[in-house]
Amino acid sequence: MSHTLRWFSLLLGSLLLCAGLSTTAFADEGHDRTHVGNNINIGPGEEVNDATCFGCSIRVRGHVAGAFGGSISIEDQGQVNGDATVFGGGIRLEPDVKVSGDVTVFGGRMHRDPAASVGGEVTILGGPGWIFLIFLLPMIFLGGVIALIVWGVRRLFRPSIPATA
Repeated sequence: MSHTLRWFSLLLGSLLLCAGLSTTAFADEGHDRTHVGNNINIGPGEEVNDATCFGCSIRVRGHVAGAFGGSISIEDQGQVNGDATVFGGGIRLEPDVKVSGDVTVFGGRMHRDPAASVGGEVTILGGPGWIFLIFLLPMIFLGGVIALIVWGVRRLFRPSIPATA
Protein backbone atom coordinates (compact mmCIF):
# COMPACT_ATOMS: atom_id res chain seq x y z
CA MET A 1 0.00 0.00 0.00
CA SER A 2 2.79 2.40 0.89
CA HIS A 3 4.60 1.63 -2.37
CA THR A 4 1.46 2.39 -4.42
CA LEU A 5 0.84 5.63 -2.53
CA ARG A 6 4.47 6.72 -3.05
CA TRP A 7 4.25 5.88 -6.79
CA PHE A 8 0.97 7.82 -7.13
CA SER A 9 2.35 10.91 -5.34
CA LEU A 10 5.51 10.82 -7.49
CA LEU A 11 3.38 10.61 -10.66
CA LEU A 12 1.11 13.44 -9.51
CA GLY A 13 4.08 15.63 -8.58
CA SER A 14 5.71 15.02 -11.97
CA LEU A 15 2.52 15.93 -13.81
CA LEU A 16 2.10 19.12 -11.80
CA LEU A 17 5.75 20.07 -12.43
CA CYS A 18 5.38 19.49 -16.19
CA ALA A 19 2.14 21.48 -16.28
CA GLY A 20 3.75 24.33 -14.35
CA LEU A 21 6.82 24.43 -16.59
CA SER A 22 4.78 24.37 -19.79
CA THR A 23 2.49 27.14 -18.52
CA THR A 24 5.36 29.42 -17.51
CA ALA A 25 7.31 28.69 -20.69
CA PHE A 26 4.50 29.88 -22.93
CA ALA A 27 2.72 32.42 -20.73
CA ASP A 28 4.38 35.67 -21.82
CA GLU A 29 6.24 34.60 -24.94
CA GLY A 30 3.57 35.34 -27.53
CA HIS A 31 1.02 37.37 -25.57
CA ASP A 32 -1.68 35.08 -26.97
CA ARG A 33 -4.85 34.24 -25.09
CA THR A 34 -6.61 30.96 -25.70
CA HIS A 35 -9.46 29.95 -23.42
CA VAL A 36 -12.07 27.20 -23.39
CA GLY A 37 -15.25 28.09 -21.54
CA ASN A 38 -13.80 31.22 -19.87
CA ASN A 39 -14.44 34.67 -21.28
CA ILE A 40 -11.48 36.78 -22.42
CA ASN A 41 -11.35 40.46 -21.42
CA ILE A 42 -8.75 42.69 -23.02
CA GLY A 43 -8.67 45.96 -21.15
CA PRO A 44 -7.84 49.47 -22.40
CA GLY A 45 -4.14 49.87 -23.14
CA GLU A 46 -3.62 46.11 -23.21
CA GLU A 47 -2.09 44.44 -26.30
CA VAL A 48 -2.63 40.80 -27.25
CA ASN A 49 -1.43 38.96 -30.36
CA ASP A 50 -4.29 36.51 -30.89
CA ALA A 51 -7.38 35.96 -28.77
CA THR A 52 -9.01 32.56 -29.33
CA CYS A 53 -12.04 31.51 -27.36
CA PHE A 54 -13.97 28.23 -27.64
CA GLY A 55 -17.40 28.22 -26.04
CA CYS A 56 -17.03 31.70 -24.59
CA SER A 57 -16.86 35.41 -25.47
CA ILE A 58 -14.14 37.97 -26.16
CA ARG A 59 -14.43 41.58 -25.00
CA VAL A 60 -11.90 43.91 -26.61
CA ARG A 61 -11.19 47.39 -25.26
CA GLY A 62 -7.49 47.33 -26.11
CA HIS A 63 -5.51 46.12 -29.14
CA VAL A 64 -5.64 42.60 -30.60
CA ALA A 65 -3.90 41.20 -33.67
CA GLY A 66 -6.74 38.75 -34.40
CA ALA A 67 -9.81 37.37 -32.67
CA PHE A 68 -11.76 34.11 -32.99
CA GLY A 69 -14.59 33.22 -30.65
CA GLY A 70 -18.19 32.40 -29.92
CA SER A 71 -19.05 36.07 -29.47
CA ILE A 72 -16.91 39.18 -29.82
CA SER A 73 -17.62 42.65 -28.46
CA ILE A 74 -15.29 45.47 -29.49
CA GLU A 75 -15.84 48.65 -27.51
CA ASP A 76 -14.21 51.79 -26.06
CA GLN A 77 -11.97 52.46 -29.08
CA GLY A 78 -10.77 48.85 -29.16
CA GLN A 79 -8.87 47.67 -32.23
CA VAL A 80 -8.43 44.36 -34.01
CA ASN A 81 -5.45 44.70 -36.35
CA GLY A 82 -6.34 41.52 -38.27
CA ASP A 83 -9.47 39.46 -38.76
CA ALA A 84 -12.37 38.95 -36.36
CA THR A 85 -14.21 35.64 -36.77
CA VAL A 86 -17.28 34.58 -34.80
CA PHE A 87 -18.65 31.03 -34.83
CA GLY A 88 -22.12 30.39 -33.44
CA GLY A 89 -22.52 33.80 -31.82
CA GLY A 90 -22.61 37.48 -32.61
CA ILE A 91 -20.22 40.36 -33.01
CA ARG A 92 -20.80 43.86 -31.68
CA LEU A 93 -18.86 46.84 -33.03
CA GLU A 94 -19.43 49.96 -30.97
CA PRO A 95 -18.62 53.56 -32.04
CA ASP A 96 -14.99 54.46 -32.80
CA VAL A 97 -13.71 50.87 -32.94
CA LYS A 98 -11.59 49.52 -35.77
CA VAL A 99 -11.16 46.11 -37.39
CA SER A 100 -8.35 46.29 -39.95
CA GLY A 101 -9.07 42.91 -41.55
CA ASP A 102 -12.17 40.93 -42.40
CA VAL A 103 -15.18 40.30 -40.19
CA THR A 104 -16.77 36.85 -40.58
CA VAL A 105 -19.85 35.64 -38.71
CA PHE A 106 -21.03 32.00 -38.91
CA GLY A 107 -24.48 31.31 -37.49
CA GLY A 108 -24.95 34.61 -35.71
CA ARG A 109 -25.63 38.30 -36.06
CA MET A 110 -23.61 41.48 -36.39
CA HIS A 111 -24.43 44.74 -34.62
CA ARG A 112 -22.33 47.50 -36.15
CA ASP A 113 -22.40 51.17 -35.24
CA PRO A 114 -22.06 53.47 -38.29
CA ALA A 115 -18.95 55.02 -36.70
CA ALA A 116 -17.21 51.62 -36.48
CA SER A 117 -14.52 50.95 -39.09
CA VAL A 118 -13.95 47.65 -40.92
CA GLY A 119 -10.97 47.59 -43.30
CA GLY A 120 -11.74 44.28 -45.03
CA GLU A 121 -14.79 42.38 -46.14
CA VAL A 122 -17.82 41.60 -43.99
CA THR A 123 -19.28 38.10 -44.41
CA ILE A 124 -22.34 37.03 -42.47
CA LEU A 125 -23.70 33.50 -42.72
CA GLY A 126 -26.46 34.08 -40.20
CA GLY A 127 -29.13 31.87 -38.81
CA PRO A 128 -29.11 28.41 -37.30
CA GLY A 129 -29.24 26.75 -40.73
CA TRP A 130 -25.47 27.03 -41.14
CA ILE A 131 -24.87 25.35 -37.79
CA PHE A 132 -27.18 22.54 -38.96
CA LEU A 133 -25.24 22.12 -42.20
CA ILE A 134 -21.83 22.26 -40.56
CA PHE A 135 -22.44 19.99 -37.55
CA LEU A 136 -25.72 18.10 -37.61
CA LEU A 137 -25.76 16.94 -41.22
CA PRO A 138 -22.33 15.22 -41.02
CA MET A 139 -23.37 13.60 -37.72
CA ILE A 140 -26.52 12.21 -39.33
CA PHE A 141 -24.45 10.84 -42.22
CA LEU A 142 -21.90 9.30 -39.83
CA GLY A 143 -24.72 7.73 -37.79
CA GLY A 144 -26.16 6.19 -40.95
CA VAL A 145 -22.78 4.70 -41.92
CA ILE A 146 -22.33 3.23 -38.42
CA ALA A 147 -25.88 1.79 -38.51
CA LEU A 148 -25.14 0.20 -41.89
CA ILE A 149 -21.92 -1.38 -40.56
CA VAL A 150 -23.71 -2.74 -37.49
CA TRP A 151 -26.50 -4.15 -39.66
CA GLY A 152 -23.97 -5.85 -41.96
CA VAL A 153 -21.99 -7.37 -39.08
CA ARG A 154 -25.16 -8.68 -37.42
CA ARG A 155 -26.34 -10.20 -40.70
CA LEU A 156 -22.95 -11.80 -41.28
CA PHE A 157 -22.83 -13.45 -37.86
CA ARG A 158 -26.52 -14.38 -37.63
CA PRO A 159 -26.94 -18.09 -36.85
CA SER A 160 -28.35 -19.95 -39.79
CA ILE A 161 -31.71 -21.66 -39.34
CA PRO A 162 -32.10 -24.97 -41.16
CA ALA A 163 -34.96 -25.11 -43.63
CA THR A 164 -37.82 -27.38 -42.73
CA ALA A 165 -39.18 -29.80 -45.28
